[in-house]
Amino acid sequence: MIGRTIPDPGFSGDQGEPDTALAAALAAYAGGTGSQVDALAAVRASRLLVPVVAMLGEVEVDDQGLAHDKTSDMATVLLQGADGRMALLAFSGMPALQAWDADARPVPVTARTAAQAALQDRAAAIVVDVAGPASFVVEGQDLEGLARGWTLARVGGRSAWVAPDGGTGE
Repeated sequence: MIGRTIPDPGFSGDQGEPDTALAAALAAYAGGTGSQVDALAAVRASRLLVPVVAMLGEVEVDDQGLAHDKTSDMATVLLQGADGRMALLAFSGMPALQAWDADARPVPVTARTAAQAALQDRAAAIVVDVAGPASFVVEGQDLEGLARGWTLARVGGRSAWVAPDGGTGE
């Protein structure tokens, strides 16, 4: 393996601490003192941790009748809502991820990459910090705009997604 390198996704040295601006925006939104637009803008600008967990594949039974893992796979986590829609889980930092599942492995990604993964998995949303301290849902046009890398613009008290040069952003 001499001479081979693993590409740096841009998060070397990341210790898993939540971004302070993101934590503040999510807390303000959850507390009713911040806007959905501010929280969405903070998510867009942040690194998120997408959890991956081991999923049992095949099981092998030995001569004594004991079951052993033969294969396992790592998978991202989708949560099914009461309405049947699926959501990709993402976390602002290690404390929130560990509050949900201490055994999950964090994969640091941009919010855009998380949104692209959610759409690829046919999820309707991303749920940030599902176990708290303040959760936030990105769905619909916001999920699409985030995945395309569009710019979030403020129009009055609302938001709008703007494609670069009027294009599709793809």
